[in-house]
Amino acid sequence: MPNFTGRYEHCVDSNFQTINGQSPQVNHVRVNASNVTSGFVPNTAHTQKPQDSGVNMVPYTGLGKRRRSVADVGNKSTAEKVADSNPGRSISPVSSLTNISSTPMLPSERPPHTNRNATNGFTKERMPPVRANGQPFDIFDNQYIKSTLSSPKKLPNTPPLGVSPESLDAISSSSPKSLDGGKIRGSKRRIEKEAKPNSSIPQSLSWAEYARQCSLAAYASRLNPFALSLGEDRLLKDHIDPVQVTTYLNIRNGILRLWTRNPLVSVTTDEAFGCAKQERYFGLALVAYQWLMRNGYINYGCVEIPTAPNSVPRTKSKGYRRPQVVIIGAGMSGLGCARHLQGLFAQMEPFWRNSHYGGKPPQIVVLEARRRLGGRVYSHPLRTQAKGSLPGGLRNTAELGAHIITGFEYGNPLNAIIRGQLGLRYHGLRDNSILYDCDGSVVDKERDDSIQKLYNDVLERVCTYRHKANLAKTLEGDRDLMLVGRDPSSNQSDRNGKGLGTHTRRDAAKVASHDQMAQRDKASQHVAGGLEKLAGKAYQVSGTGAKNSATDAAKAMGWVAKEGISDHQSLELDDFVSSSTRPTLGATMDEAIQQYQSIINLTPQDMRLLNWHHANLEYSNAANVNELSLSGWDQDTGNEFEGEHSQIIGGYIQVPKALQQLPYPLDVRFGSEVVGINYEPGSGNQGLAKVICANGEKLEADQVVLTTPLGVIKENSIKFSPPLPDWKSGVIERLGFGLLNKVVLVYEKAFWDEDRDMFGLLNQSASDGSLDPSDYSAGRGRFYLFWNCIKTSGRPVLIALMAGEAAHQTEKTENSELIREVTARLSKICAPLPVPAPSEVIVTRWQKDPWARGTYSYVGPEGLPGDYDVMAKPVGNLHFAGEATCGTHPATVHGAYLSGLRAASEVIDAMMGPIPIPHPLIQTYSKPESVSVSASKPKSTVDAVPAPPGPSSGAFDRGNPEAMILEAIFQQLGERPLKPIKEGTNPFLLYTKDKWSECKAACEEKRRTASKRPDSKASKDEIRIALGKMWRQASAEEKKPYQDQAEIRKQMTTSWMDEWKRKTEEWDREAARIRKQFTDSKPQFGDQGAQLRAHLDATAGASRGSNGALPNGKVSNEH
Repeated sequence: MPNFTGRYEHCVDSNFQTINGQSPQVNHVRVNASNVTSGFVPNTAHTQKPQDSGVNMVPYTGLGKRRRSVADVGNKSTAEKVADSNPGRSISPVSSLTNISSTPMLPSERPPHTNRNATNGFTKERMPPVRANGQPFDIFDNQYIKSTLSSPKKLPNTPPLGVSPESLDAISSSSPKSLDGGKIRGSKRRIEKEAKPNSSIPQSLSWAEYARQCSLAAYASRLNPFALSLGEDRLLKDHIDPVQVTTYLNIRNGILRLWTRNPLVSVTTDEAFGCAKQERYFGLALVAYQWLMRNGYINYGCVEIPTAPNSVPRTKSKGYRRPQVVIIGAGMSGLGCARHLQGLFAQMEPFWRNSHYGGKPPQIVVLEARRRLGGRVYSHPLRTQAKGSLPGGLRNTAELGAHIITGFEYGNPLNAIIRGQLGLRYHGLRDNSILYDCDGSVVDKERDDSIQKLYNDVLERVCTYRHKANLAKTLEGDRDLMLVGRDPSSNQSDRNGKGLGTHTRRDAAKVASHDQMAQRDKASQHVAGGLEKLAGKAYQVSGTGAKNSATDAAKAMGWVAKEGISDHQSLELDDFVSSSTRPTLGATMDEAIQQYQSIINLTPQDMRLLNWHHANLEYSNAANVNELSLSGWDQDTGNEFEGEHSQIIGGYIQVPKALQQLPYPLDVRFGSEVVGINYEPGSGNQGLAKVICANGEKLEADQVVLTTPLGVIKENSIKFSPPLPDWKSGVIERLGFGLLNKVVLVYEKAFWDEDRDMFGLLNQSASDGSLDPSDYSAGRGRFYLFWNCIKTSGRPVLIALMAGEAAHQTEKTENSELIREVTARLSKICAPLPVPAPSEVIVTRWQKDPWARGTYSYVGPEGLPGDYDVMAKPVGNLHFAGEATCGTHPATVHGAYLSGLRAASEVIDAMMGPIPIPHPLIQTYSKPESVSVSASKPKSTVDAVPAPPGPSSGAFDRGNPEAMILEAIFQQLGERPLKPIKEGTNPFLLYTKDKWSECKAACEEKRRTASKRPDSKASKDEIRIALGKMWRQASAEEKKPYQDQAEIRKQMTTSWMDEWKRKTEEWDREAARIRKQFTDSKPQFGDQGAQLRAHLDATAGASRGSNGALPNGKVSNEH
């Protein structure tokens, strides 16, 4: 049985009851020096810290020379003494293998930055890298981490991001001084160390390897490395040329590389400038840096943002009201938004010092109705604590809310926080689950597999009716250049930037199709298309309909068709779907199952297995499958992360606690239930909002971020003045908010297989032995899945899930009855061994929780495409965040956190305005008088044949021997030949391209006739299947033209490859000859100068003609 570790976490909450004893009291005490590490004690009267759950936050510090290590309370620690004796290096207390409650490690003690499988969580590559001499790099190696050498006092300013573009006209985009520290709007500080191009590009890497790392960093950040995102396209579409997109993307990906390789340290503007290969691209670097920073792709989480020490003069701040942002809710979205805003306000300090706000950055206040952090992330301490059962002194807890991290790889922002910043311990879930039938017997593995295949087939067929989203298109870079780390030549960029209007430029550019739900590049997909992880069980869902008839599919799955059934009989679902104005997933799947019953023999056990999978879908969506929209239930498909699904050892609550405390405590005010919001609906945001609490407190706010669960908003627990507009209230009504409950069972000793992370139970139908799918609906989700939490809680704990209708039944069922039932079910499994009574039981009832009213959102039958995006849109100065506002990752903790980052970006835009674009964005190329050696390409692993940066990478430093050799090579030989692109040599693909339109028209006509709907459209897979059939039935004469064309293309490709190999070998030989010539003439290179420079000048002069052309016909970019 495959792993069922799910893409959806069950985000549930705190209306629990404890059996066999008093309800555990969760005391709430003010933070003091005894329960929090020195240096992070809140100084506000409202900031309280709930009783600690074993998470003793370590003092946080980043890496490099930008900040000093924070010591333990009292006298200096050993780590501090080492830091003082080694002033060039600060001590980091965390790594990917250490726990947040661990003691700070010395540099020599720090383990490699790898997880248990030695796979780097940030770049999907083996870490640590290996040096040429076989010694491994530490993740903190200076070859890979490019940190500024300045202290926080000397950090450059980012420009005042709220100034108008007109005020930047006089700023030269080629000067880092004016961009980053110039005197703008009264700012007196200037950059003290001039930024240099290429300074963030390791000299030890080849360009191809550097480009590979940059591409992986983009994938790890949910961005297409070869195309602009929708936000970037909107920002730059009127300011950038198609050729310049490649340069921008190279810089952007380079900045992401810095962040993903070390999220312990914030990326600075100096480092962003260092990702540009020439100074004239500093404007692009600044825009890329600001966009990534504002939108939460870099510098997010528990990372310290260095701030300037300048204080605001009393004469400046006196008489001004300090701006304030109020965030409602201290869950993952609210804390993520507050933490990111705090970092943005600190990094953009010059704006506030020179703005009309009075010189001080806004105050951030988080209001929380509960007396604890986390919202639907709730790790409840068990009544009996077993000391030493978990490493690092962690407490024994049970997850009453969010439980599973659904993969760290390729885009999960929690990766950088959990593994990169906090170093939390976690347990990877294994694919060793087992299913038990309702009588306690083990389900046969082969039968289980065959039923899963059948269920997948049904799910695949009904996904034909999935809504097809319109894909947005954005500008795309030159992939061939980007794969080798190259920018377009300076001449090409300048020529293309002149005389082209905006529309002409975009028409001439490569345009990439962007689905915001699946931005990973198709050519670099790392999972099979359509792999959805629902509740942990992997369902293969292509969403395009099965390729074969139902009879053929059943036979391929190992089933035997009934006598008299045609081999071509299939499922007819069109009439059933069209008979309902709001078809549901469950009803359509049940209809498909009933039609399959006429083709194959299904037993009552088969029906129980099929309905177990239904229960698994109900767990994923927190709703009965009959309440899910057929066309939109999986609108977020394609956004799943990769990697093993995991659980946090010691409790998920460590993550929100860290976000609240590190690096500086947030002002969280507990017991502040919000009952009213008076907001300013206008787009100008001139007025102030007023937030009204149940305790009588009223707060004025420039911007308000509402992160309360959708269930609370649907209950009208908060009164809005003025009332929300119809478009907002409509989506609140349409979106569903579901329910999942848990029964936590704590025992003194485990009686189950401790090595299995989970096991499932099949449930009986309402009528014994029924084959009617409707008879299973009420009870299929009752105790259908058990999590074995010994390794994460430190105690023998089982957590049983109540999904679908069973979740609602739990709200009304007595605890004693639930205990009797679950004990009886476990007794059947373990017979003849007795099952003891649990020593502690916790039952969640999230619908009764007044601050949750359920668990997470789903798309109901009345849902419309794009509802999640509409839910996310602000209304005036009122912003919305939470999992129900994240269309790409709803119903997940990481989705909630991403929504908080998005809301923070909206607040910044509302208060400071959009990102200003420097004018000019790119300086016109001119021959430099003196160029830094860093402008040359990194060293190749093969000395004789350096991987060429080409003329576009900038001129070479003529005082450096290696640079002079490279200059001579490229002056004489030009660029190393690029590998030709292979032509398509598959005759069927050529046939498909030729016949696509014809076949599409035929398929759509057939579908319209069958469905009697004139607007019916054929899916792409339907067309492909029909084309495959046409190709198989085509005669030899019909196939011959395409086969001949494919053969010609194959021969051409072979010829091109042979020519490329010949030219490449010739280029390599000549490059080696030139290198040897210079090495023999000046083996020591002790003089660095006269003779060699004279030789280079003579060579360059002889190589150029009067028009500046090189012998190979290329034009030098120095003119």
